[in-house]
Amino acid sequence: MEALIPVINKLQDVFNTVGADIIQLPQIAVVGTQSSGKSSVLESLVGRDLLPRGTGIVTRRPLILQLVHVDPEDRRKTGEENEPNTWKNGRLYKGVDGEEWGKFLHTKNKIYTDFDEIRQEIENETERVSGNNKGISDEPIHLKIFSPHVVNLTLVDLPGITKVPVGDQPKDIELQIRELILKYISNPNSIILAVTAANTDMATSEALKVAREVDPDGRRTLAVVTKLDLMDAGTDAMDVLMGRVIPVKLGLIGVVNRSQLDINNKKSVADSIRDEHGFLQKKYPSLANRNGTKYLARTLNRLLMHHIRDCLPELKTRINVLSAQYQSLLSSYGEPVEDMSATLLQLITKFATEYCNTIEGTAKYIETAELCGGARICYIFHETFGRTLESVDPLGGLTTIDVLTAIRNATGPRPALFVPEVSFELLVKRQVKRLEEPSLRCVELVHEEMQRIIQHCSNYSTQELLRFPKLHDAIVEVVTSLLRKRLPVTNEMVHNLVAIELAYINTKHPDFADACGLMNNNIEEQRRNRMRELPTAVPRDKMAGGAQAEQEGGTGTWRGMLKKGDEGQGEEKTKLQSSIPASPQKGHAVNLLDVPVPVARKLSAREQRDCEVIERLIKSYFLIVRKNIQDSVPKAVMHFLVNHVKDSLQSELVGQLYKPALLDDLLTESEDMAQRRNEAADMLKALQKASQVIAEIRETHLW
Repeated sequence: MEALIPVINKLQDVFNTVGADIIQLPQIAVVGTQSSGKSSVLESLVGRDLLPRGTGIVTRRPLILQLVHVDPEDRRKTGEENEPNTWKNGRLYKGVDGEEWGKFLHTKNKIYTDFDEIRQEIENETERVSGNNKGISDEPIHLKIFSPHVVNLTLVDLPGITKVPVGDQPKDIELQIRELILKYISNPNSIILAVTAANTDMATSEALKVAREVDPDGRRTLAVVTKLDLMDAGTDAMDVLMGRVIPVKLGLIGVVNRSQLDINNKKSVADSIRDEHGFLQKKYPSLANRNGTKYLARTLNRLLMHHIRDCLPELKTRINVLSAQYQSLLSSYGEPVEDMSATLLQLITKFATEYCNTIEGTAKYIETAELCGGARICYIFHETFGRTLESVDPLGGLTTIDVLTAIRNATGPRPALFVPEVSFELLVKRQVKRLEEPSLRCVELVHEEMQRIIQHCSNYSTQELLRFPKLHDAIVEVVTSLLRKRLPVTNEMVHNLVAIELAYINTKHPDFADACGLMNNNIEEQRRNRMRELPTAVPRDKMAGGAQAEQEGGTGTWRGMLKKGDEGQGEEKTKLQSSIPASPQKGHAVNLLDVPVPVARKLSAREQRDCEVIERLIKSYFLIVRKNIQDSVPKAVMHFLVNHVKDSLQSELVGQLYKPALLDDLLTESEDMAQRRNEAADMLKALQKASQVIAEIRETHLW
């Protein structure tokens, strides 16, 4: 199981190279207030002076410290493994023949045997990133220490919790440090080492407070009490060390560090540990074997090993899942372009095919959120356009007075014997003209949808296009321009369809003739009813004259029908005079819009009848034309716009874009695409390497 910690160290190195926080590795994070002795505890664990010391804020960047235990006889071998180039002429260069050495990730393979140099490098690296004005940074420094005197451990030294900004520190320094600490201890795979000084009240410990926020049950918190030798005379830490004050699941360990005076006097860590042991034996004899730096090192080693063992299965799964994700991400970025002309032709063809497929409804990516492509065009034709036409009232905008005025204007100075045909044509054309606007709006909607399909294809279907923004823009421009060219042609055709209907009013249309015949029968029926109701005083010859007129007029045409209406005028007048009292409130204006139109006077029976006939004829003819338009406009739009664009899109794109002079420019990748591809490739490599590292662990190592 001892092999587990080096495995995690390897994983850490693997992911440090790509600077990734995506994998949360098991590690020990050291938390405490400023000057509570965090760095001193770490130095005691290493057994050497290697961290910057002093008053105030000294640790201003996270320091990831990997302690690697090496046997003295394996020293040469380890040196060779870590840096093959240092082994020359039978001896290791750069002082690796020393007992202990350190390596930084940022200095690559440089080996440090002088621990003062290590301290200086930490200070320099801190100032390089954080400046020399007591500011902090969340970019970690990675340091590996190889020594026969350490146990395998991975620790993170974090800046101390502070409350008041000092020097040039920003006003929100407390918040910055707090967020930095939380970033490391929120990792569910980390163990929190909460450091508190014994000469402060445990109930006021900031370290335990912040640990409890992310670990309320205390399952991964180990408390360390420093400065046991600095407690007030007459007090001791017995209750604290026994866990009676604040219970912590992983335990509570007391240590005695070197004072600043000891450090100034160059007192060695080994002497300090010996003195610590003596102090504990004298002051806390019953607890001496469960406190102190050596016990802390062993405990941390054991905790970390067990913790890694518990985290490993989940870690394995996470690495495999991420590998798959980055593999597909890398695939979506595509390979770097080698054959430019082939790639361009392939992308153009793919876009054109996808565009046509979206219209046909055979695209790979079917939209589920809304209608698009061909389905939306169908909806425009049959729902939007169809309903709009059906909502157009055949007699909309025509009042009874308008109809009467048209009839009178069409007769000129002579009083009319029958309703003139010109008035019907004039009025029906005016109504048919109203169908043009919705028809042109239908063309506009289809054009807009075909414009939207371009975006749809770019977003969903041809991911590769996003790699080449200039090619994408050029394709959009070509398709937009093709659509723009077809719009006036289609509009003109639709305009012509309405113009054709206006050019010739076909009163012999079979459907119209049927409607006229039906109306004749209705009006004939009404005339018979009126004659039955005539008073006896009406002379016989008038009735005979009416019958003769019926024979002359015939019943086959609407002209004959109107003539009959004319000749019945005398009887109608007589009937009205005898049966309806003259009253201005009883005016009978015919209005199909259901909106009462005030008329200046009461209509005569003949006027009323003339209006009714014309309105019925207009309505009948208008419905025939509307049916034609509703059928022919979608056909025209499909032929002149949709199908034409579908058929000529590929050749248009190739003709405009497939030119040797444009190749380099069009296939220029977006600036960040190459970078993102490299990052994804590096990450994938790191994940695959991590997977190999974990795969090397045998089940037997876990027990």
